[in-house]
Amino acid sequence: MAIGRLNVTKTFEGRSKLEIEAVRSSYARWAPIYDKTFGSITNAGRRRAVGYINKLTGSVLEVGVGTGLSLQHYQPKLQVTGIDFSDEMLAKAKSKVQRLGLDHVASLQQMDARALDFPDDSFDTVAAMHVLSVVPEPEKVMSEIARVLKPGGKVVITNHFARTDGVLAVIEKISAPLANVIGWHSDFEIETVLGEPSLEVDQKNSIPPLGMMTFLVLSKKEMG
Repeated sequence: MAIGRLNVTKTFEGRSKLEIEAVRSSYARWAPIYDKTFGSITNAGRRRAVGYINKLTGSVLEVGVGTGLSLQHYQPKLQVTGIDFSDEMLAKAKSKVQRLGLDHVASLQQMDARALDFPDDSFDTVAAMHVLSVVPEPEKVMSEIARVLKPGGKVVITNHFARTDGVLAVIEKISAPLANVIGWHSDFEIETVLGEPSLEVDQKNSIPPLGMMTFLVLSKKEMG
């Protein structure tokens, strides 16, 4: 997951407050067991996203690369850059790259997803897998993703979004105040992701388990 290098005491307003220091400590605790826990739960979405990206060409930015679970599955023809806030997560990702000899991984960097340290129009594709509901200011993250994406490029997203009705919707609302404890927004609304004016929806599908996750592909509008 990627978050930021800003003042760790600052909080941000939204449907719930998510303190960056709480997220930092949460993912420091998760790092040793992430692959076999949450990583396993999100595996279907990750496979779907990487499978789509492998049909494309050029440079890829993975926002929230975490422990690098996806890195070995990208096609060698791609040049992949990964960013994350968690040093503990990145250490595991770098270890995977070295151990598996993943030459298509160009770099792994600790970076603020709300202030990406890349020029405009840098990447052909940006992936954000199960990260947008754990970052403060997700709208700002989406704005940065759009900025560094080349015109005509794709944003590939897998994420849980809040349901509007049913038992799961009730559970999500009950869990919302625990955002700083569990490390993610259970009440995260899809409209938060779809508000960036330079991006338009290409695909939107439900994915396992139980259709709780959503697969999204957005395109950046061509200039002119």
